[in-house]
Amino acid sequence: MKNMKIEKAEKLGLCFGVRQAIKLLKEAANKYGEIETLGPLAHNRLLVEALANLGIKPLNHLDQAQGRTLAITTHGTSPVILSEIRARHINIIDTTCPIVRKAQNTAKELAEAGFDVIIFGEAEHSEVKGLLGWTGDKGIAALNMKQIERSGKSPSRLGIISQTTQTQSAFTEFTRQLMDMVGPKIEEMHLVNTLCKVTQGQQEAAIRLARRSQLMIVIGGSNSANARHLVEICSPLVETHLVETAEEVDNSWLVGKHHIGITAGASTPDEAVEELIAKLRSL
Repeated sequence: MKNMKIEKAEKLGLCFGVRQAIKLLKEAANKYGEIETLGPLAHNRLLVEALANLGIKPLNHLDQAQGRTLAITTHGTSPVILSEIRARHINIIDTTCPIVRKAQNTAKELAEAGFDVIIFGEAEHSEVKGLLGWTGDKGIAALNMKQIERSGKSPSRLGIISQTTQTQSAFTEFTRQLMDMVGPKIEEMHLVNTLCKVTQGQQEAAIRLARRSQLMIVIGGSNSANARHLVEICSPLVETHLVETAEEVDNSWLVGKHHIGITAGASTPDEAVEELIAKLRSL
């Protein structure tokens, strides 16, 4: 164990969108005392708990709003929800990630141009729900062809975008299968790459590190899409485990390993990464 090398991926952890949102929320909490967020700021329990200690509390539903200030999270929301908040005369702090905002604008433009919009993503994810809202009633979210077949739609003009944190390889494969399935019926197809380049960079760095490591540990929220994708892309290359905290590391994983790679989801606080490294060094 004494010769164990612990190496961090070149790119990992909090993305600029989440960092910017944290900064905005801390400033707002200082100004207003306590503020509420519509859903958790990001899918990381440690981050949400740290913010709650500063008076930044997540709500599950708009109906739960008690205060006069409400923050939209990095995942964004739909125009219908925004209208509802304004109708209640609640002050909005919008921390929607700029990359997500771009995807929202693309969804809206495609729908307004008469395209049926397919979003490659998880229908129940808050970002995807928001994206669907920007298409009006012209969008569906799907991760495979069965989900598209179930929708019963067979449009002649099709727009395709992606949930921002999906992997490039998965989006490419999805688009290829979609072309095989609907290609002959389509008159016009508009494909827009809405994947986040920061997320892509973290995924590529994780793959490079996984190739030279004997074990990969991904630290991130168990409900975080981008943390799960890091596990998915590293697992075929090397033994990979997802942990939310350093305490979850199992000593048995380290037996016989002398090169351990670490990467972190885009909503993982810096402190969590440092605690993980400290824990590994203590072993």
